[in-house]
Order: sequence, then structure tokens, then C-alpha cells
Amino acid sequence: MPIDMSTSRPGTPTTTAARRRHDDAPDTAGLFARLAVLEEGPERDAVRDELVTAWLPMAHRIAGRFRERGESIEDLRQVAALGLVKAVDRFDPERGAFESYAVPTITGEVKRHFRDRMWALRVPRRVQELRNKVRVARRELTQTPGSTEPTVADLAAHTGLTEEEVATGLEALESFSTLSLDAELSSDEDGYSLADTLGAADASFETVVDRESAKAGLRRLPERDRAILYMRFFEDMTQSRIADQLGISQMHVSRLISRSCARVRAEALGERAGG
Repeated sequence: MPIDMSTSRPGTPTTTAARRRHDDAPDTAGLFARLAVLEEGPERDAVRDELVTAWLPMAHRIAGRFRERGESIEDLRQVAALGLVKAVDRFDPERGAFESYAVPTITGEVKRHFRDRMWALRVPRRVQELRNKVRVARRELTQTPGSTEPTVADLAAHTGLTEEEVATGLEALESFSTLSLDAELSSDEDGYSLADTLGAADASFETVVDRESAKAGLRRLPERDRAILYMRFFEDMTQSRIADQLGISQMHVSRLISRSCARVRAEALGERAGG
């Protein structure tokens, strides 16, 4: 049955446009009243589905506000529809108009979708908020035809943020999407990809770590033992030459080297385990 929209409350305009904020805001007060008193079951489910269907155009309108932000409009409409379902389930008819409750609920659901799923790099919520403020400020400052790209100082003055906060927001603008490692960074014949610019692990890194770990143990060795290790491993002297220089047998040099290395190794491993 068609609903008579000409009836109005005392002191309010009688036109549909004046009584409702949007054309996609249907009069569903009666349905919500029924939903509130129905028990779980097929009848309640049918009323709930009817409410969702009636308000779906509004959810789609809200989703349309977030076009061109890296997500398809179909996916955005699905997210908005999910927010609408939550709004229908949680709405209390005694607390006012459904639209006033549903709009922020649906908008919040879409914003959470961008915050939680659309960022290629996870950044703190505070940084995401700075990004949004900077993005809006840039749009507002460049609305005038012929306007130039605003500087960091311009954005800071417009938003009330510090220049450091603006710089953080600008960096976050570049974190919304990422490049593939195979993305070409040059159009020349000798072009290169992003992966080509990344460094590789240094094969000598573990050696540096081992040397730093052995330093303390080396300092605690007797002076002659340190000298033998230095001649053997830093001056690349043979055991026979070391023996001749110190006036001892090659066998003794071999035993001293083995004993000193074992001691330094044990101390280094003990410090790592204790650290």
C-alpha cells in the first residue's frame, strides 16, 4: 500500500524533501516498530530483509563517496551493505531517526575497511589520520583553478599540524599502495626493476659478528698466545715459521693455537647464551 507522505507533524514542513534529508531515506518507522517486538523466526527475518532492501540505496550512496581511492565500487557497496545490516540489527527505534544512526555506522564501516585492509603497508592509526588530514587539505588548497601545489608550510598552516606531522602524512600518502619488485623503474633499453636496486646480504656479515664476539676473549688470553694467533691468522704465517720465531716446536705452536681458539670460542658462546 502506498504511504501518504503529506501527513506532517505540527510545526514541520509538509513537503517530502523538507521532511527527509535524502530521497533514498524511506519511511520505515512501522517496520522498525514491528522488528522490535518480533521474536526470532522467519517473520522477523523477512521484516529485517525488507528494511535492509529499503535502505540499500542510501548505503550505496555512502559507498560512492569513497570512489577512486583504490577500491572497486562493487566492493565498497558490499562493505557499506554490511554496515547497513549492522545498523538495522542494532538500531533502537526509541532513540530517534534511523538515518541519523545508520549514516555514521555505515561510513565507519567503510573507513575501517580502508584502514584495516586497503593499506599496502601497515602504519599506526595516528599516521593514517595525518594522511587523511593532509589529503583533504591538499584537495581544498588546489580547488581554485591555477593554484599551485601547496608546500609543507601551506599544509601545516591550513591543517593546524606541525610541519613534521605534515611530512609524516605526506609519506603515508605513498604507503597506500606498493610497487611490485618486478616493476620497471626505467624505460631505457638498459632498464632495471625495483628488485635490482635492493642490496644483497653481505657474505662477510657473520664474520664481523664473530670477530666482535671474540674480542673480549682474545684480550683475556696470555700475551704470547695472542701473539701466536695474530701471526697465524692476521699475518698468515705458517706454524713452522711461528715456531722458529718463538724458539719452540711446531707441535707446541699447534697445541697453543688449538687451546687458545677453543677458549675464545667457549667464552664467546657463553656470552651469547648469557646475553
